[in-house]
Amino acid sequence: MSATPPGGSSPARGTATAAAPRPSASVAVGTRPGPASTPARDLLQRFREAVARHPRRDAVVAADGTTVGFGALDGQVRRLAAALVGAGVRPGQHVGVALGREPDLVVALLAVWQAGAAYVPLDPAHPQARLDHMVEDAGIEVVVAADPARTWPDGVRTVAPDASAAPPVPDVPVPADAPAYVIYTSGSTGRPKGVAVTRAAAARLVATLEESGCYTDRPARVAWNASVSFDASVQQWARVCRGDTLLLLSEDQRADPAALAAHLLHEGVTDLDVTPSHWSVLRERVVETAERLPDGIRLFVGGETIPVPMWQDLAGLGARGVVHALNLYGPTECTVDSTVGRVDGAEPHIGTPLPGVGAHVLDDELRPASEGELYLTGPAVALGYLRRTALTAERFTASPFGPPGSRMYRSGDRVRRRPDGSLAYLGRVDHQVKVNGLRIELGEIEAVLTDHPSVTAAVAVVREDDRAGRALAAYWVPAPGADSDPEPLRRHLGSRLPAHMAQLSLTALDSLPLGVGGKVDRTALPEPAEQRHRPDGADAVPAGELETLIAGAWQDVLGRERVLATDDFFALGGHSLLALRVIADLKKRRGVVIPTRMVYQHPRLRDLARAIADRGDH
Repeated sequence: MSATPPGGSSPARGTATAAAPRPSASVAVGTRPGPASTPARDLLQRFREAVARHPRRDAVVAADGTTVGFGALDGQVRRLAAALVGAGVRPGQHVGVALGREPDLVVALLAVWQAGAAYVPLDPAHPQARLDHMVEDAGIEVVVAADPARTWPDGVRTVAPDASAAPPVPDVPVPADAPAYVIYTSGSTGRPKGVAVTRAAAARLVATLEESGCYTDRPARVAWNASVSFDASVQQWARVCRGDTLLLLSEDQRADPAALAAHLLHEGVTDLDVTPSHWSVLRERVVETAERLPDGIRLFVGGETIPVPMWQDLAGLGARGVVHALNLYGPTECTVDSTVGRVDGAEPHIGTPLPGVGAHVLDDELRPASEGELYLTGPAVALGYLRRTALTAERFTASPFGPPGSRMYRSGDRVRRRPDGSLAYLGRVDHQVKVNGLRIELGEIEAVLTDHPSVTAAVAVVREDDRAGRALAAYWVPAPGADSDPEPLRRHLGSRLPAHMAQLSLTALDSLPLGVGGKVDRTALPEPAEQRHRPDGADAVPAGELETLIAGAWQDVLGRERVLATDDFFALGGHSLLALRVIADLKKRRGVVIPTRMVYQHPRLRDLARAIADRGDH
């Protein structure tokens, strides 16, 4: 699904154009069924054509403004591809890419394709144990990494992103059904699962978004907002293959609405991809920027449901020609985006299918229905899950809607077909959730918790709060004789799970509430307990200017009457987007400027205050 924060029905083709004062920026979106298009040209081939057309045009603009032209980028790609082949990479293999938001990341992704291989994103910020599992699960033998000191499982070779070898690698014929990338998503068993997507499917993604009018014919300047570890990034970074310019965003820019808006204005952004949660933080500043740009901003929204007030606000901005918003829906297993709808009118919906996508609303007996579970078919359906034969067979089933041998993906999403043919999203049929646009299997959190010797049972849920929004909460039953202190569990979670899954409240219970059928009754769980690191004493009261300032910001953002200097931001219910609001609050009202990563590195209030004081530039 397109878009991440700070990772369908029958085929359709666009015929309608948004009415706006700036028609050059209006959005044509599919509204009726149409035939699937011919196979799309491979994205690497399209990149070569873009290089030939305009070798001096900016291909990539780094967060600091450094530019790389198409010709220079092509040269770097060819040199790294030669180094990868020299390191033993062969067509069809999986190559790990462990790089940050720098131009080298774009070079590496294209170089892996040039070598005929598939890339596997390995976020350097994720726990090493998780990355090691992904390396072993994907059979990775070579990793592109900038940190030579980082250790990987035995037998894995590291190639620097600026490495080169002679002679250059000639263009490698790659079958359309060869893997292009493997994206790991949350898994209910406690281990992430890899989704393998083909080169043809990746090419179709870009082609269908073009055919549906989601992309303009003019060269665009595209802000790459999503982490490369999430499938939304494919829709963004692959734009360079059609000749668009990529604007890379640093983590600090993504976390600071004012800095991000200034950067987007300076670079003349045309396209931005966001989750609704991230947009709620960015909205004021980015709208100010959009009003100063000649064609406004084309906004690709996805990853989670757009609330009604936000939908109506975006529709109003579109009518003014300021922000032209599209709502994109699609699971990782169907190559990022499956449906698209223009944001207008009063009611949110996920639109109609992209060309070539078949979407079938079926009831529990797999009969067509006006309301039911959504099943997706077509060339965008992924190969399946790596090393998960049973799970692949369960989710990728035989399709009665296509030629013999065709498959359909069971999305797990409930939808309703609207009178105009568009689809309204109703929710999940299982315990998979979206929190701040990130897909999470609650079972993975539960499995990691129960793997700790102090835990006999655990359950994870999503809590809704008017101020904090959606946040994760976990409840656990201590083993006999075990301490109920949650801190060892928090460290355990942090060593196994990425930050967006490990940032949750932990509440110890004598037992989990059970329903009549013996299953955990999630509706009977109490409110999360307030967790203090030490007894409420004089030494826990915020002291000094910095601690008092931070405490005030936390109280405002978290909606708490009192915050202690020994409190942990995430234990109090904080999460990544609330951290952004803390940073904005400290900067706007208190003049303290810090990067968001400091909140993650020092989640305890007193530790954060000391770290800020040590910087000496606040």
